[in-house]
Amino acid sequence: MQKKTSRRRFLANSAKAAAAIAALPAFLQQALAEVSSSDLSRDPRRPQFHLLPARNWMNDPNGPIYWKGKYHMFFQYNPHAAVWGDMHWNHAVSPDMIHWRHLPIALAPTPGGPDADGCFSGTAVVNNGVPTFIYTGVQTVPADKAEAEATIRDGHNNFRETQLYATSTDPDLKTWIKRPTPIIAKPPEGMKVTGFRDPAPWHEPGLANGAWLLAVGSGTKEHGGCVLLYKSSDLQTWEYLHVVAGGANKSAGNAVNPVDSGDMWECPDLFPLGGKHVLIYSTQGKVFWKVGKLDAGDLLFKEEQSGLLDHGSFYAPKTQLDSKGNRILWGWIQETRPEAEFSAAGWSGLMSVPRVLTIGADGRLNIAPLPALEKLRKREQKLTLTAAKSGELNATQHLQGACCELVCTVKRTNEPFSIDLTDARRTAAVPQTGDAQTTVVQSPVSYMSIRYSHANPKELVVDQQRLQIGLAADQPLELRFYIDGSVIELFVNNQATLTKRFYYPGPTAPEIAVTLTGKQSDIARLSQWPITPISKDRLTT
Repeated sequence: MQKKTSRRRFLANSAKAAAAIAALPAFLQQALAEVSSSDLSRDPRRPQFHLLPARNWMNDPNGPIYWKGKYHMFFQYNPHAAVWGDMHWNHAVSPDMIHWRHLPIALAPTPGGPDADGCFSGTAVVNNGVPTFIYTGVQTVPADKAEAEATIRDGHNNFRETQLYATSTDPDLKTWIKRPTPIIAKPPEGMKVTGFRDPAPWHEPGLANGAWLLAVGSGTKEHGGCVLLYKSSDLQTWEYLHVVAGGANKSAGNAVNPVDSGDMWECPDLFPLGGKHVLIYSTQGKVFWKVGKLDAGDLLFKEEQSGLLDHGSFYAPKTQLDSKGNRILWGWIQETRPEAEFSAAGWSGLMSVPRVLTIGADGRLNIAPLPALEKLRKREQKLTLTAAKSGELNATQHLQGACCELVCTVKRTNEPFSIDLTDARRTAAVPQTGDAQTTVVQSPVSYMSIRYSHANPKELVVDQQRLQIGLAADQPLELRFYIDGSVIELFVNNQATLTKRFYYPGPTAPEIAVTLTGKQSDIARLSQWPITPISKDRLTT
């Protein structure tokens, strides 16, 4: 898999490219924009029912919030190019978390301010009736002050990360007023951090005087990735308490990128759920969850169970409460193709479908697609498969247009089961070595391959990933796929998820072949629904 673009890496080249575009004559800029729009609207790899901007780069969800009957999503955005850099907060609004309308950029770097080099990730809350952002600002540190003040040091750049504050009195949350100085100007005294960002404030039930708590992603060379805990009564004056949760040192402090090594945890989210507390954080290119308790006395997180939040191209998630108090999870779905390809395509990244978080009967975190997604379904199409004479199943059905929901429910018996999603149009050469010579056979181009065996009833193998599942003896296996342009989001019994990017050449989406093997009597359900796009041209929502 192509190495994922680091959200921490400052791309000086993208800033130079943006400056070069800005220097073009106005008519050339307009022509470039028109060509870009035309290409984007015809790109079959652009999803049709996921949230993404009309063009350019997006990454982390920021500050999703329900306000005055509408859902607002903010997200990291580069307005100049389809590569990471020049971070702004873009803005979209929705009545249902499904259908979106783009609004103007909400936050932009302030020249000379503490976010002059980027408005990084953060959270939106309502404080005494006022919508409020708490976010990380980034500013270049002079070389002579780098050792004392920089919280990001990558060998080329030195940046100071501080926690910032902004409020809005606009009913549509289009305009925001920034406090000019940081609310947390530096890490705790004496702590040599490997990062200091992505603040996540919340109200903890039962905390005296209605105080706020705040989690900040961090890490140290000595102790590895961790989450710092702060306390405040007004969201502006913060007292550092302690490390609320942390991991072991991974690289002895020698990693060039401490996030890649695990020596820095970013995008933390800590919240109560179902009588427990859940901690989510991102590191080593993955997202981890922990279920446990936040001790009311010492305010330390006590882990009980843990796992991966998603086994694929899913990173830097953020949660919110919906209008009914349900905990909703959003995540950034990354590109896995080379940077040159998505830069040339003019767009990069998208938002996951909304996912509902609950605590299962076994105390583990459960993840389900938002039920409201079902209103995008067109007419159900039940797929009919023909069994071989032996009674075993080995048959194929085709899905049109790469924009659908697919559900497969399988009884778990002693018979092995598999399902493969492949490109019906394409094959790839696969060398095989025989006794006398090496031969080449043609194999379908695979988009996702799933294997289950009763010999290992607590796991499902998806491509090369082993997903842990815990089903009752008589509980069937339920696979729910959301297929959209160039992404597949797989939900397995609401216990495990895997997000996969798939790419293909040409101006049209592939016909996807669904091939099943196993016993026909074990297939309890196999249905697909074409999905109604939320945009008429893949550009606007």
